[in-house]
Amino acid sequence: MLFSEIIGQEKAKRFLKRVMSEERIPHAYLFTGIPGIGKTSMAKALTMALNCHEPTDFDGCGGCPSCRRLLGGNFPDFIHIKPDGQNIKIEQIRELNRRLSFAPVSAKHRVCVLQQAEAMTGEAANSFLKTLEEPPPGNILILNAREPLDLLPTIVSRCQRVPFQPLPVQAMTDWLVKEKDIDRQRAKIAAKGSSGSLGSALRMCEEIFLKMREEWLSVLLKLPRFSKGEALEMAFESASRNKRGGIGGFDAEEPGLLEMLAVWGCWYRDLLLVKVGGPARLIINVDFSDKFKNFAENFRRADLIESLFVVNQAIKDLRRMRNAALVMEHAVLRLQRLAGTGY
Repeated sequence: MLFSEIIGQEKAKRFLKRVMSEERIPHAYLFTGIPGIGKTSMAKALTMALNCHEPTDFDGCGGCPSCRRLLGGNFPDFIHIKPDGQNIKIEQIRELNRRLSFAPVSAKHRVCVLQQAEAMTGEAANSFLKTLEEPPPGNILILNAREPLDLLPTIVSRCQRVPFQPLPVQAMTDWLVKEKDIDRQRAKIAAKGSSGSLGSALRMCEEIFLKMREEWLSVLLKLPRFSKGEALEMAFESASRNKRGGIGGFDAEEPGLLEMLAVWGCWYRDLLLVKVGGPARLIINVDFSDKFKNFAENFRRADLIESLFVVNQAIKDLRRMRNAALVMEHAVLRLQRLAGTGY
């Protein structure tokens, strides 16, 4: 992955290239931002640029042995740590420390990326803090996280923060059409609904996601007419997605709870947009636009706003590893009550 191949994030690219040009490379970075906007790709691009045999404008050449190994996924001095289940555990950090105690195998700089660094357990975070305090030479540590507040302040203070921004809708749409040969309308719906995350947009273009999205929205349309028992059954069925597809994440085979709630959030946003007479071009779920007007008429504006808050709170609770069944029970019953006020 070259810097030039990453969509957007020009400010982050300029900063990293300036650091390389000044030969003052920090031993630890904190890349912050939502998933799917290029943080891991940027870490790979940095690794390639630092170890390239013939770099150009502080970017990898893509053709030397070092670049080819990294592009092929067999570069021994690029370490990528992901949560084991829902957490990064102490055993993973101990294994990382063991590997860092040895000199890089074949590179000038070994780079280690902690994906979802906020998922470290307390024990793992304290162990990793010791590594940050006395970093072995020749190693660069990159922590990917949503927000600095999700990490220990002592960890954040020892890292150079590099913020990443959500990607523009038009840039993502054009990329999906050109690079993935995706129908433009589908690409635009995905880009609008992804909140600026290319990873999410790619996921939303998958057939399984498109099928599930239709099911999720169809059920939401029926929610106001459900009995309390039917609403509870819907909540528990939704929570079971936690076991089948996981809470969320691009690696899961089946879309997870967070992805479902993101779709629900976009739905209520669109309803609110129609309710207040906003421009049609801002609607995300354009393929459902024929249902918006009649459905929005049955809501009060305040209830749509409250519905958005309910969905957002459910997302926050799930990210904090709260009980999925209880979260969904509370959210679905509250959404049903808010929907029922206009019927």
